[in-house]
Amino acid sequence: MSAPIWQSGSLAKPLRIGSVQLETNLLLAPIAGYCDLAFRTVCREWGGVGLACTDLLSPQGLLRGSASSLDLAKTNDFDKPVGMQLYGSDPEIMAAGARWAVEHGATVIDINMGCPVDKVTKKDGGSALLTNLDRAVGIAKRVREELDRMPLSAEEWRRRMGVGAKGRGSEGAREGQKEIGNAGLPPPSLPRSLAPSLTPGPVPLTCKMRICWHNADFEAGTQCSPHLARMLADVGVAAVTVHGRTTEMKFSGVVQLAGIKRVVDEVNGVIPVIGNGDVKTPQDAERMLRETGCDGVMIGRAALTEPWLFRSVWHYLQTGEEIRQPSLEEKIATIRRYFRLMQEHRDDRYAIWQIQRRISWFAKKMAVKLPDGRMESVKPFKEAMRTTKTPAEVEACLDVFVSGGLRGGAEAEEEVGSEA
Repeated sequence: MSAPIWQSGSLAKPLRIGSVQLETNLLLAPIAGYCDLAFRTVCREWGGVGLACTDLLSPQGLLRGSASSLDLAKTNDFDKPVGMQLYGSDPEIMAAGARWAVEHGATVIDINMGCPVDKVTKKDGGSALLTNLDRAVGIAKRVREELDRMPLSAEEWRRRMGVGAKGRGSEGAREGQKEIGNAGLPPPSLPRSLAPSLTPGPVPLTCKMRICWHNADFEAGTQCSPHLARMLADVGVAAVTVHGRTTEMKFSGVVQLAGIKRVVDEVNGVIPVIGNGDVKTPQDAERMLRETGCDGVMIGRAALTEPWLFRSVWHYLQTGEEIRQPSLEEKIATIRRYFRLMQEHRDDRYAIWQIQRRISWFAKKMAVKLPDGRMESVKPFKEAMRTTKTPAEVEACLDVFVSGGLRGGAEAEEEVGSEA
């Protein structure tokens, strides 16, 4: 290692969000439809995750106790620290949702100001808030007021940070790491000087936004996010995450690092800025940190294919070297681990449905190189997994593939999922 990870100027400097000291500056994004407890657990077991976020949550659903909302918000003692992201446009409902989230284990509350999906923006939530900065700031101010009314004790902070909890780097984590065959880095640990103080106080509030709504505003240098970030800091927001696309871009095109840098420059160190978008490799993360000056990196869709990406990035930021990538056997073990966690957290039927819809992501980098240099397709494997009807059939498909079967043919890459 070239320098201690806590050394000033290091790209691997652990991130602090308000009173919450993370072990790394890498965050798992709230990926709509994909960021469940089982997936967050697998990413954490591989290592490198500083903070993992839930799927975006409807405060109305949480307050009604709807089954889908409660499932999206499910967490446990290993899943720490955890961010819970809320979306909506009514300050009072958002404040009530934030209270619910704190009462149910959130370490950080995040307000979604970046989702470009019509069903969210047409209700004035998500990135529609970028078109009404007064509304956006008003929501954040009201949520911050609510959070200040419910400070946590030092003992409760210990639990929410996973300090001394069973599973947090202990039996539960080791069992999962053993199952996936993770022989990589040990879990990150903070130097004494950066250890969390765990003093009584409220949960931090963060916001996730896009650079602006219209492409023309970004191109003209009049994007709203720099000004919004400063306004949010003034009402007590502890950090902002900036996805480097406009709402008009949705998930197309290339992330605009210049747009993230404008926010960093405007905030000028008052609060941390976390960059998001197009981080698929350790080198992508390094480039985002260097070119924007942001304090941390949020990784979304790439983690659906490589849950071990956080480990790879953290190692690279510390050493400048690439860590050994998982073997095919370890990748299959990761899929198996995820499937079994889904069974544990929900039931067999739900686990089968989830593995069928996610297998395209998991299998993207499982093609094996043939003697002639071509890559052998995994299309038969994906097709077989999509037709499974029982847990035994899922397990059998995994066994056959790892032993050399279910291969051959050609296919085009698929793109699914989106970051909230």
